[in-house]
Amino acid sequence: MPRLRLAGQALLAAAALLGACSSMAPSYERPAAPVAPQFPGPATPSASGAAAADALDWQAFFADARLKRLIALALQNNRDLRIAALNIEQVRAAAAARDADRWPTVNAGLAASRQPNGRGGINSLYTAGVSVTAYEADLFGRLRSLSDAAAAQVLASVEARKAVQISLVGALANAHLALVADDELLRVTQESLATREASLKLIRLRFDNGASSAIDLRQAESLLEAARVAHLQATRQRALDENALVLLLGQALPADLPAGLPLAQSAGMPELPVGLPSEVLVRRPDVRQAEQQLIAANANIGAARAAFFPRITLTGSLGSASTELSGLFKSGSFAWSFAPQLLQPIFDAGRNRANLRGAEVGRDIAVAQYERAVQSAFREVADALAGRATLAEQLQAQQRLTEAEASRAALADLRYRNGAASFLEVLDAQRSLLATQQALVQVRAQVAQNLAALYRTLGGGWQPEGGATASR
Repeated sequence: MPRLRLAGQALLAAAALLGACSSMAPSYERPAAPVAPQFPGPATPSASGAAAADALDWQAFFADARLKRLIALALQNNRDLRIAALNIEQVRAAAAARDADRWPTVNAGLAASRQPNGRGGINSLYTAGVSVTAYEADLFGRLRSLSDAAAAQVLASVEARKAVQISLVGALANAHLALVADDELLRVTQESLATREASLKLIRLRFDNGASSAIDLRQAESLLEAARVAHLQATRQRALDENALVLLLGQALPADLPAGLPLAQSAGMPELPVGLPSEVLVRRPDVRQAEQQLIAANANIGAARAAFFPRITLTGSLGSASTELSGLFKSGSFAWSFAPQLLQPIFDAGRNRANLRGAEVGRDIAVAQYERAVQSAFREVADALAGRATLAEQLQAQQRLTEAEASRAALADLRYRNGAASFLEVLDAQRSLLATQQALVQVRAQVAQNLAALYRTLGGGWQPEGGATASR
């Protein structure tokens, strides 16, 4: 038995040495990024020593304790992220199976055969040992190329999971900020509703005493109902935004969530350096995913090229053979067999050429997909930068407008109470004030959401606390 085991090991080593080869895949070169060398708009100065987005974990970027808790829960429970993590395991298992094709499969077996002979008797043969069946000596790198393609797909699935996490963190931040904005809109409409109810009581009292006309009363009633409509709309929108947040969270909202920051404080996020597109975009997981898929398509060309060359398969066995079962493991029963086979394609009706052409087109498609990923990433960053360049000034202008409308509403009410203006002037002033207050809340939400969007588009959000790579 020791001799049998050593013989099996020798057979395995010999077959592995025959499989040593080099790939016929073309040399990989990263395509040039089909985007401008600079992001559009004026250069924005960055804080000295500020961390790049992809090196800044979300725990350090977001200051809102409520949002941090929500993100942590979503990373545990979100089903899209869970699917992406399981996809990694599935692709990794497929790659391991593909890599196993490069090695011989050694089997241990016991066989018996009986057949009649020409003398009217029966010939018996019993064999036992180890065997390698139809092992392909990968002299031209077909199996290696397929293994390289599978390995690249594993890396692509890892990057895909990171991209899903980035999208989840960004979507959760937007949903949380939308919910905060809904709460502030509810407060604004509730205050407006209370103010208009008080105004209606005053107008009705004046009408009953003959100091106001019927049209003033109807205008006050219209103003009140308009405020009630706005309040109901805000209530409905909050319910919809909460449902969206629950879906991202993967569970119901916990009752013990910490208090969130108001919108005015949610914009206090770290300054992020932008840098050049050639440096920023290649760090994004979705772009790296597209590049790994391009590498896999490039390796498939090597497998398609190798199919034109001879394929050598080896079948062999080492063990013991005897015409009697009782003599199977006795001295002198050692036996071996070795049956190499070489197959050279001669006529295949153009199958190999078509497969090669298909692999080359697949590589061209992967190049276009990579370039599209780069262009989409460039557009997302450019959009976020455009928002950063204008939203801060828009917020300041909206604040001044709201203050002016509040003063106008107060003056109109004072003039009406003193009989110097009609109620129509009060009606117009209060409508404008409510609209500007609602717009102020929305602009504040846009400012905070834009900062979160810039963090996401620059590649931040896939690292957990401390900057270590997430694993599941």
